[in-house]
Order: sequence, then structure tokens, then C-alpha cells
Amino acid sequence: MKNIVNIAAYKFVLLGDLPSLRDRLKTRCTALQLKGTILLAPEGINLFLAGTPEHIANFKAELRATTALTDLTFKDSFSASQPFKKLQVKIKKEIIPFGVPEVNPATQPAPRLSAQTLKTWLDEGRDVVLLDTRNAFEIQQGTFTGAQDLRIAHFRDFPQAASQVDTSLKEKTIVTFCTGGIRCEK
Repeated sequence: MKNIVNIAAYKFVLLGDLPSLRDRLKTRCTALQLKGTILLAPEGINLFLAGTPEHIANFKAELRATTALTDLTFKDSFSASQPFKKLQVKIKKEIIPFGVPEVNPATQPAPRLSAQTLKTWLDEGRDVVLLDTRNAFEIQQGTFTGAQDLRIAHFRDFPQAASQVDTSLKEKTIVTFCTGGIRCEK
């Protein structure tokens, strides 16, 4: 029986007073016996947590009560046992390492494209370049036909790899894709 709810969520949003937010979230997660990781940065939040359905529902409601996180979207999955050994709530420079300080999706979000729109474009034969922002392991699991593999080991390698892309592609529509959305949004 799968009685543990696993949640993943991220949001690029300007967050202030990170030490206070960290302490509040850590205290609440501890009280609810949640385990996993929450990363906080000035640019937003990224989390992976697991616990009982009741405790996860309680945590989601409380987190959404935070003004900046009211529209936080969670991805849920289920497991038979707790997949995490401990709870970590950390303050970082970035919620996903990129290393280019002037890039901040909380203030300058990248344009978004729905999966349906991309499918329509591909079905129409539109001249679109698909740029895979994932690592080698993820790409081995599958990718789009004709997608450009930047051969990056870590997302932090993306800026350098992207600068090496054929300059003729700059005149085309480039669509990046990743596993959960956070890398493409960044």
C-alpha cells in the first residue's frame, strides 16, 4: 500500500527574510514529521518533501497561505515508505545552480509554451530548434527526435554550452525542454 505522499514544487518569486522563512518552514515540517529538502533563495523556493497524506495536505495549505506562494503548484507521487532520511531546509544563492547573477526568472521570466502548442508547431512542420537542457542520464531515458543535446553534466554548465551553439540558430525559434520545468524557466 502506498501511504506516503511525495511532493515536488518550485516557484521563482522574490523572497525576503530568508532566515525567518527557513526557521518557520523547518519548525512546521518537523512538527508534521515531513522529510526531504527545501531550498530557499532570493529568487524563490524549490522543494521535495514526503509524509502522510494528512501532514502533506496541512503543509501545502500553510505554505500557500504565504502571500508569495499562494499559487504554488505541487506535483504529487506516492510511495510505500518514506524516501528521505532527514529534513533539510537550506538557504542558497539560487534554487537551481546557474551561476549567471543577472538571470532572475522571478523578475524576468522566460516566455512559456504549452505542450499542446509545441505539439501543434511540430505537427505543422514549423522550423523549431529543440534544445535539451537535461544531463546525459536523463537524455538516455529518451528525448525528442532531432533535439540538440548540449552534453552538459550539470545545469551550471548550460550557459557555457549554450554559448557554443551554432550562431545560425539564433535566427530560429528555440524551445528548451527539461524534466520538471525549473531549468527551462531559468
